[in-house]
Amino acid sequence: MESSAINIAIVVVYLLAMLAFGWWGKSRTKNNSDFLVAGRRLGPFLYTGTMAAVVLGGASTVGGVGLGYKFGISGMWLVVAIGSGVLLLSLLFAGTIQKLKIYTVSQMLTLRYGSTATQTSGIVMLAYTLMLCATSTGAYATIFVVLFGWERWLAIAIGGAIVLVYSTIGGMWSITLADQVQFVIKTVGIFFLMLPFALNAAGGLDGIRARVDESFFDIGGIGLQTIITYFVVYTLGLLIGQDIWQRVFTAKTPTVARWGGATAGIYCILYGFAGALIGMAASVALSGVEIAAKDDVYAEVATRLLPIGIGGLVLAAAVAAMMSTASGALIAAATVARADVMPFVASWFGKKVDTSDSDNPEHDVKANRMWVLGLGLVAIIIAISTKDVVAALTIAYDILVGGLLVAIIGGLVWKRGTGIAAAWSMAAGSVVTLGTMTILEINAEVPLDGIYANEPIYFGLIASALAYLVVSLMSKPTDPAVMKAWTDRVSGTRVAEEELTTPAS
Repeated sequence: MESSAINIAIVVVYLLAMLAFGWWGKSRTKNNSDFLVAGRRLGPFLYTGTMAAVVLGGASTVGGVGLGYKFGISGMWLVVAIGSGVLLLSLLFAGTIQKLKIYTVSQMLTLRYGSTATQTSGIVMLAYTLMLCATSTGAYATIFVVLFGWERWLAIAIGGAIVLVYSTIGGMWSITLADQVQFVIKTVGIFFLMLPFALNAAGGLDGIRARVDESFFDIGGIGLQTIITYFVVYTLGLLIGQDIWQRVFTAKTPTVARWGGATAGIYCILYGFAGALIGMAASVALSGVEIAAKDDVYAEVATRLLPIGIGGLVLAAAVAAMMSTASGALIAAATVARADVMPFVASWFGKKVDTSDSDNPEHDVKANRMWVLGLGLVAIIIAISTKDVVAALTIAYDILVGGLLVAIIGGLVWKRGTGIAAAWSMAAGSVVTLGTMTILEINAEVPLDGIYANEPIYFGLIASALAYLVVSLMSKPTDPAVMKAWTDRVSGTRVAEEELTTPAS
């Protein structure tokens, strides 16, 4: 009872600290750039921490330990795929992305192709970020249910409100400061507390090896198909996600974006290895404990294997992991909604919307706060009202990769790619992805098997790539004036912030 009370007190202190960081971040938020991308002023330490925090959510932390418990060392591949995505993005594209001085992925497409047809990407990106936020909100609420004994809806409402408050008040500055605390807590919790205590309880690697099947030490034990799926979905998804790009936009220089991000990617890979080892140790140390689901292993390790108080810090680490993902997805959703989706939808009715208020920076920040607040409430309602948020996130993720990946990466690496080709590529990839998913779901014996299948994303990528290649070669090259403006932006010769608040409409 005393142990439980101490653990609860530690988690409560952590939650109150997150609210305090919201007020601290508010003092640093003076304009649009401060609120959305932390003034583009993050140095190596802050940038590395915030990038690692946003990608290492509940799936990486709680889920990674659970995979290690079930599959052994090969349970690391989920988080390794995530770390690889951060590593590739940072080394190959982050320097270029940082130089663009934009706010959204859709703005990059408009700048590169000079075509408003690519603005449909904003709708897909909004769905993806909103569902990611709702999923993360529901995930950390499960810990509150266990810890405080609350009803699920109340846990979601209170947990979501905490993220909503500090994200709305200070924007990216508050999120960045909170992420640093979350990064430290996760590092200490996983590497310096859970890992040594769990290994000690299991008798070290020799003790584990003596009591588990040899397959637990097989690096490919989880299955080649599963490993490939992790890399296709998570590695490729991280290359183009708005929540990840928005962190790249916060970097002070291209060098910080490149090498700070690469450091975060390596950290993620080590994090995955540590999580798998903790799960393996738990399979031995908790062999007499009945565990209903693999995702429960994390909490069982925290409460049964760790000393009083330390378990609370480790539980706070799990909450930190989920909150960092939720807050990152929330501000990404708000940025896309205001900068991309609202002007695009308004254009259907012949209206032009200016989403910036350069004459009054305070009004601009206030408008962004309203978007964060509104979409945060929507995410909380989605998390409370449905248990199929993961299915919705899967659909959004598949369309994100199957529909948008080729047009985005193609624009960064192939000068011959054209705007009309990008539009056809996004349409073909999205339609084929959704069509394949629908056909598989209709013929599936178990509900949602079609949605969770791998084939939709594979077929979508193939269709998207073919459309992009063929239409690019058959259409006129991109207007030289557009390409010159793009080249100037990439070279850093055009970086005036006032030019970059909204995409062309």
